[in-house]
Amino acid sequence: MTRRVAVIGGGSSGLASIKTCLDEGLQPVCFESSDDIGGLWKFKVRLGLSLTREVHSESEGFECVFLGLLLQENPEADRASIYQSVIINTSKEVMCFSDFPIPAHYPNYMHNSLIVDYFRMFADRFQLTRHIRFNTKVLQVKQRSDFSRSGQWDVETENKDGEKEKHIFDAVMICIGHHCHPNLPLHDFPGIDSFTGKFFHSRDYKTADEWRHKKAVVIGIGNSGGDIAVELSRVTKQVGEESRDRCNVSNASAVQSLDSEPGRELRVAIGYGIQPAGGLSEEMFSQHPTVNDELPNRILSGTVQVKPNIRRFQGSSVEFDDGSVVEDVDLVVFATGYRFSFPFLASHVVSVSENKASLYKYVFPPELDRPTLAIIGLVQPLGAIMPISEMQARWATRVFKGCIKLPSAASMLEDVQCKQETMAKRYVSSQRHTIQVDYISYMDEIAELVGVRPSLPRLLLTDPRLGLNLMFGPCTPYQYRLRGPGKWAGARQAIFTQWERVARPMQTRPCHDPKPERSLKWLLVVAAAAVGLAGYVNRNGLPALLQDPTALLDKIKVYLPAQ
Repeated sequence: MTRRVAVIGGGSSGLASIKTCLDEGLQPVCFESSDDIGGLWKFKVRLGLSLTREVHSESEGFECVFLGLLLQENPEADRASIYQSVIINTSKEVMCFSDFPIPAHYPNYMHNSLIVDYFRMFADRFQLTRHIRFNTKVLQVKQRSDFSRSGQWDVETENKDGEKEKHIFDAVMICIGHHCHPNLPLHDFPGIDSFTGKFFHSRDYKTADEWRHKKAVVIGIGNSGGDIAVELSRVTKQVGEESRDRCNVSNASAVQSLDSEPGRELRVAIGYGIQPAGGLSEEMFSQHPTVNDELPNRILSGTVQVKPNIRRFQGSSVEFDDGSVVEDVDLVVFATGYRFSFPFLASHVVSVSENKASLYKYVFPPELDRPTLAIIGLVQPLGAIMPISEMQARWATRVFKGCIKLPSAASMLEDVQCKQETMAKRYVSSQRHTIQVDYISYMDEIAELVGVRPSLPRLLLTDPRLGLNLMFGPCTPYQYRLRGPGKWAGARQAIFTQWERVARPMQTRPCHDPKPERSLKWLLVVAAAAVGLAGYVNRNGLPALLQDPTALLDKIKVYLPAQ
């Protein structure tokens, strides 16, 4: 009998989970609380009128009144929400699903609307939406009375009309992410109750339009804080960015490049006054990096001022730890992160405390009698989340089917403890760093469990061109479709053409550059091979040859092609 799997959430992790269930012959039923797919990346537009008044010359009494449309989104409770201008900071080739490349003409760093368009193409291609029940909220997920034998779950849902329904599932995949519950630490800011302006969490920020010619303070210098400070600085009188922890700011292209130099990025960041708190030491890498191309330029131009911790609020004034005061502040945005929780689960199933959850490889609760519950996408990667969620889902569905066995509870708990200790040593203590993973090492770790990690030594022998592409090229998701369960026939070609897709959106006008008459590429390859061959043949007399370069050149010439 086909196993039924409940998938909670219709965002990127939910879509990947639906597809992997179908790939493995399981029957998914996805419950999505909103009316559309996309999750975090779906910006819902609401049109409204905005009235702006500007005085251009007080002496002449001349003023203008602007009437325009205001685009807004009303965030739903317990649902992730973004601002209108969000552009993803991971490149399209690194963030795509492993068997469905993003269209070549799409920009390398996509606006949120294009990301949702890509999700729609993915859902249409694999007919995923037929398995989604929209406007349906999950109220409760609990183990059945015979769970130790059956591994089954009772799931209670409620639709938009308030009608409740109970279901029985053989497994559950929770795909709600970790951007649902804003962390708003007002108790850390004395006098906030007296503040006469407006304050809210970055989740509630949508556009900068209504703050034109105002003063704003952004608390937090993570990715959201940096983006919002930059956007506000284009229209406001002044933006102060309070950094409670100093950080490293890099540009997006550097983060995506294999040959980027972290040390160089850090030296540049220090020039802007946002160096790590520990200075030039290993503390530089003890925080999740902020990826922002524009923030350094806004700081240099004076439109964004980096400030220390806030000491207190008093009326419309904000006082900082260095004694400086910003008067007449109109807006404070708390870009202070999120808390995650699973309100529909009993605490003994998955316990969450201080943004920490005890999960084997960040996916499976280690002490369940049956491994039929998986948390998908509950990670903060140094890289893209979509391929990671997909890999987790591929692993989870194989476990549900019994194709992969999990280790003992004791071994899993030991692994959890080891990961927590490693994170504690590497990162500063913060709710932001409890689910941190490195993209490549984590993908390889889970891929090894699934049986889809590519073998570089074997590929270098059997398919040298492909092996060299994997060794020296970017770690794109296609490589995890070359072998094993879920193998995709198009993976090899997708790897060979990935740089073409990177270049395509930048080829917006025809160029007729003259091509070189002769390429030196193969000459260099042959020369390198000749050097290696000569060294091998004369390996016994190699020390003498190295002392006599002329003799070495004569030996090499024998193996070079005639000119």
